[in-house]
Amino acid sequence: MIDAVQLLQNLINGIGLGLIYGLIGIGFCVIYNASGIVNFGQGVFVMLGGMICATFLTHVGLPIWLAAVVTVPVVALIGVAMEVAIVRPMWKRGASIFAIILATLACQMLIEQITLLGLGDQPRTFDSFTPGGPLMIGGVALPYQFFWVLGCGALMVAGLWAFFTRTRSGRALRACSQNAEAAALLGIPVRRMMMLSFALSAGLGAVAGILITPSQITAYNIATPFGVNGFIAAIIGGFGSAAGAITGGLLLGVFQALAIALLGASFKNVAALSVLLVVLLVFPQGVLAQIKTLRSGRR
Repeated sequence: MIDAVQLLQNLINGIGLGLIYGLIGIGFCVIYNASGIVNFGQGVFVMLGGMICATFLTHVGLPIWLAAVVTVPVVALIGVAMEVAIVRPMWKRGASIFAIILATLACQMLIEQITLLGLGDQPRTFDSFTPGGPLMIGGVALPYQFFWVLGCGALMVAGLWAFFTRTRSGRALRACSQNAEAAALLGIPVRRMMMLSFALSAGLGAVAGILITPSQITAYNIATPFGVNGFIAAIIGGFGSAAGAITGGLLLGVFQALAIALLGASFKNVAALSVLLVVLLVFPQGVLAQIKTLRSGRR
């Protein structure tokens, strides 16, 4: 039987991983809000963030802060290339949303193979941003990287809130999500907004990949599991909401941590799918969306 300290340790690890899921889920929401497209290639941006940052560290010799700063715009450019080369031509030809979604999945597989050929199949990692640690509190170990994940996650959410509510581009993206045709009639460059959404989504994925790599190894084939968990986090919170994605990621990470502690590591994916099914049955609109609906109904 697991003791209280070990259970608390697992919960701390689950919170850290859940924040990463939430950041990935926000990436899904950004593109979906701008275009109605679910980018199933979102997980590849997480993989590229970790792999490219590790390459800059080991082969170029950049310090960690500079490698991270350079990696994010590089991955954002890859996201823009995906939109320009794959999504935009299909959009112009009137392809169905389903076909475009399948194209993003095929694009992920292609990028994975290119990464395998270019960077190899060996897993990679790098040291925590802050050396030393962990911080011990009552027998529970808090790695310094956990605080980086916590702080950067909060900073990303606050930054996105400010972007979508305080900037012209953010308000234009919100207008596109509500009615793209009306936004175009008002002079909003819808295609440019879609390109911006892919760049922003890819950058968020890269940040998530950089933050998680010191705690877990990265490799060319980690895109799918992280993408699936990020997608589940977005659904749990209510697809399209950044706050919902973070909430869903935290719930998912905590339930996975409990499943690992109580049942074993093999039940991690079972826990994720079980939580998804329960949420879809009880909160079909997502947890936060359902709560808002209930509150508005009471008024």
